Amino acid sequence: MIMKNNILFIAFLLLFTSSSFAHFLWIETNATGKLNQKQEVKIFFGEYTYGVAEKVGEEAFNKVQKFTVWAVAPNGEKTKLEVTAGDLFYKTSFVPKSNGTYTIVLNNNEIDVIDYTQYNFGIFKTHYHCVAKVEVGGKPTETTALNPDGIAIVDVTKKELKLGDEVTLKILYKNEPLKDKEVDIFLKGKFSQKATTDANGLIKFTLPFKEKYIVEATHKEEVPGKFNGKDYQFIFHSATYPIILN
Repeated sequence: MIMKNNILFIAFLLLFTSSSFAHFLWIETNATGKLNQKQEVKIFFGEYTYGVAEKVGEEAFNKVQKFTVWAVAPNGEKTKLEVTAGDLFYKTSFVPKSNGTYTIVLNNNEIDVIDYTQYNFGIFKTHYHCVAKVEVGGKPTETTALNPDGIAIVDVTKKELKLGDEVTLKILYKNEPLKDKEVDIFLKGKFSQKATTDANGLIKFTLPFKEKYIVEATHKEEVPGKFNGKDYQFIFHSATYPIILN
């Protein structure tokens, strides 16, 4: 029997409805890397399923550009990565020095308060977090979770993914499993599907297409506060994770 949380894209591809606050940050990089060879990493901001990538230097991207990016080695060692501006993305790179699973982590908790009361969404502060996995040497392990103040996506599949495989992801909020949470899996062409985490924060879904999948998990932290002199009603946490089948 197919588990409740297992998504069959072929049978259930749905049209995604746009919203004015659907933008998010995401990372793109090759899923596999090579020892002692440069691994390129790109950071985008937009609506992936609609093919929208905002331009670097323009207003939309400027509002979310205060992010930090790290490469986390298999032994847990963190290296801060410096980014440079491209046209539709920021780019950076690192050189793997050992075999194993590297986790690329982006965090941005420095975004000004937004008033979306006209969209019935309230006044909020956004916290973006992105993760990507790079396998070196063919012995995958879990990705590293590094967001104790928000939401994180951990790949616990422990295998190099290929067409038709099943993916298992764990959704954490402040380092604890986030249960009964709807998660979006986006494909280009306005298609998406939802999965709901189980009691352990896990979702499972298959990869029926040789495409790029962007997973987004969100959570509203219903605690008011103030940031840069402006009051907000809640914090909107967004975490993304790419799965790229080459």
